Amino acid sequence: MKVMAIVLAAGQGKRMKSKLYKVMHPVCGKPMVGHVLDVVKEAQAERAVVIVGHGAEMVKSYLGDRAEYVLQEQQLGTGHAVRQAEALLGDEEGTTIVICGDTPLVKAATITAMLELHQTSGAAATVLTAAFADPTGYGRVIRGTDGTVQRIVEQKDCSAEEADVKEINTGTYCFDNKKLFAALAKVTNNNAQGEYYLPDVIGIYREAGESVQGYCTTDLAEAIGVNDRVALAEAEGFMRERINRNHLLGGVTLIDSTSTYIEADVQIGSDTVIYPGTFLRGATVIGEDCVIGPQADIADSTIGNGVAIKYSVVADSIVGDKSAVGPYANLRPGSKLGIGCKIGDFVELKNASLDDGSKVSHLSYVGDAKVGKDVNIGCGAITVNYDGYNKFVTEIGDNAFVGSNVNLIAPVKIGDGAYVVAGSTVTHDVPAGDLAIARERQVNKAGYADKIRGRAKAKKDKGKQ
Repeated sequence: MKVMAIVLAAGQGKRMKSKLYKVMHPVCGKPMVGHVLDVVKEAQAERAVVIVGHGAEMVKSYLGDRAEYVLQEQQLGTGHAVRQAEALLGDEEGTTIVICGDTPLVKAATITAMLELHQTSGAAATVLTAAFADPTGYGRVIRGTDGTVQRIVEQKDCSAEEADVKEINTGTYCFDNKKLFAALAKVTNNNAQGEYYLPDVIGIYREAGESVQGYCTTDLAEAIGVNDRVALAEAEGFMRERINRNHLLGGVTLIDSTSTYIEADVQIGSDTVIYPGTFLRGATVIGEDCVIGPQADIADSTIGNGVAIKYSVVADSIVGDKSAVGPYANLRPGSKLGIGCKIGDFVELKNASLDDGSKVSHLSYVGDAKVGKDVNIGCGAITVNYDGYNKFVTEIGDNAFVGSNVNLIAPVKIGDGAYVVAGSTVTHDVPAGDLAIARERQVNKAGYADKIRGRAKAKKDKGKQ
């Protein structure tokens, strides 16, 4: 049976009190609507239609060609929103998932289980429900003696008996696609809000003798719909717990999971140890047997096996197997380390590649550079890559040695096995195997230090008169 999805993402979210549209607020590094779309795709939805309204261009720019889009120009309720997809999906045979773009905690496994119940029972609709000790504010799910859903009653419309029901409607559904749009045509806006409510189709199905099922999730976090910053923080907390648990079950050691922040798309290999205060963001991939942290901040980077990174920042970079970074290093975008490299304290790399075995151990800046194998770059060395207008490249060959406090004025090439003496400012290429010295000859002025001190003291004493 063909599976489709309609994602409701048109609301502005005024209670968020934000210039950012509601479904674009991130949870663990990914906009909520991104989480939702990932889930329906994982649940094997062949087509996904996102209903956009406020912030339409932002949502479409973020999701790109992962979805189809329909604009809901006026927000007239959830039923009205779903009906906007009729032009795209109305003629399709199959099952349609309807889910809100502000429910980032719904899991693909839950959607899959709903679909199975829906299809095996032959229901016209299946509702995702949850049982809350305090269901205040949620629509109640009223079941019949046979366990099927009879109706969904909003909080304000509940009788005293209905208000005591603990099972609530989460707002996620599976529908027989053609029956969905047929029922939506009969939904009216004869209510206090003057809106067309999607849950009204349940009553229409029941009047027509159709079966409606309810799938009750045991994970109450899946029922969270984010409407304000309080709920956003709550969703973030649940998502962090879920992410960390999955990594722990996958063989990763988190020394203190409460002080470790790992975003949703991060991948970590087994036997890697993550120390407290570590932030792993974006599309970061970390290999096996690594030691990450304390206080490592890694974003959108690929880290090999057996790597150690502590007290450092790594962004949009690649760190090869068995390399070490830190403490207090900064790998800016475009940095690439080969196997067994060492980047030490207070070293900054930017758009620089170091081949296997090369070392920049402390207090250096290497930017816009190509460094060969087994190169040693000494303390305080700098590739001078910017003239105020343009960036230039420094090339350093295999087995070269760059001494402390060397300035390499780009564009410049240091050949294989070349040796640059400490304190040099190099403005011309150094051929392979050559030694470069580019500094003034030292001159000692005998007794001159005492003369300077005497002059300074005399000037100071005169100022006191």
